[in-house]
Amino acid sequence: MTSARIVVAGSLNADLTIYCERLPSPGETLHGSGFAVNPGGKSANQAVSAAKLGGNVTLLGAVGEDPNGDMLVASTAGAGVDVSHVRRVAEPTGVAVISVEDSGENSIIINAGANGTLSPADMSPAVFVGAGVVCLCLEVSLDTVQAAAQAGHDAGATVLLNLSPYAPVTEGLARLTDVLLVNAHEASQFLDGFHLPAPDAPVGAWAGAVEKFASRGLNKVLVTLGAAGSVVLDSTNAAQPVARIAPTRVDAVDTTGAGDAFTGGVAARLAAGDTLVDAAHYASVAAALAATKKGTQTAYPTVAEVAEVAARL
Repeated sequence: MTSARIVVAGSLNADLTIYCERLPSPGETLHGSGFAVNPGGKSANQAVSAAKLGGNVTLLGAVGEDPNGDMLVASTAGAGVDVSHVRRVAEPTGVAVISVEDSGENSIIINAGANGTLSPADMSPAVFVGAGVVCLCLEVSLDTVQAAAQAGHDAGATVLLNLSPYAPVTEGLARLTDVLLVNAHEASQFLDGFHLPAPDAPVGAWAGAVEKFASRGLNKVLVTLGAAGSVVLDSTNAAQPVARIAPTRVDAVDTTGAGDAFTGGVAARLAAGDTLVDAAHYASVAAALAATKKGTQTAYPTVAEVAEVAARL
């Protein structure tokens, strides 16, 4: 089966990563054990992940006329992503300053740079024609995200919104979103402090969350729970409104960008015609494999690598 085209609109960042035994406390200085500059940015990561997993991907974004911009364009294009709609601008390329401790956990600060120049005017409806999935995050302006969601909706695509980094979204953007992807913290923020069930709670405990999201116009939601896996909430599926997705157990080295690998995996499989539950199962393997190597895009698995692990589960 031929996959539908995926359009990813949003951010490209250079990841400035320092590795350390543990993350520093406020005001504390620690010695690092390594440093790397790698291609990143949530949208670029998601585009590369989807492309390496067999997706036909177009990326819309902006980078500076600098070496970091060169690196990002080369990395995404090298993964098979169409970068003809990534603009070069006078602003410096966006950056993310990342600390990664030995356990694989991380802390991240981003600076938008060139990403801040991306505007609704860049979301040309012509780019979205024929798209099956539109993949969005919140590392660019909400106006730009909403314009992309509208263009995707008008093109008949499934609009997948990763609500990260968290920001309140308009009712209009919520209505345009077909699948919302959030972690537990973002879900609680979106639902005005609603307490989600514990990760090990029975499926029935999620009924209230299904209703809460549906009341905000979101019928299909994928909540990631870190090491506990994820949960698919679907108010349109009377037979199975809640589905648990088991985690794929690995020895994590660096969790940076694993969430983007997950999102890219979901986008790739939705474009291939999978159900949301099947796409989430597949993406769980992809994200786990991404965490077994340092970096983001360079760590993302291929179709063959995911298939090899999935066959053992």
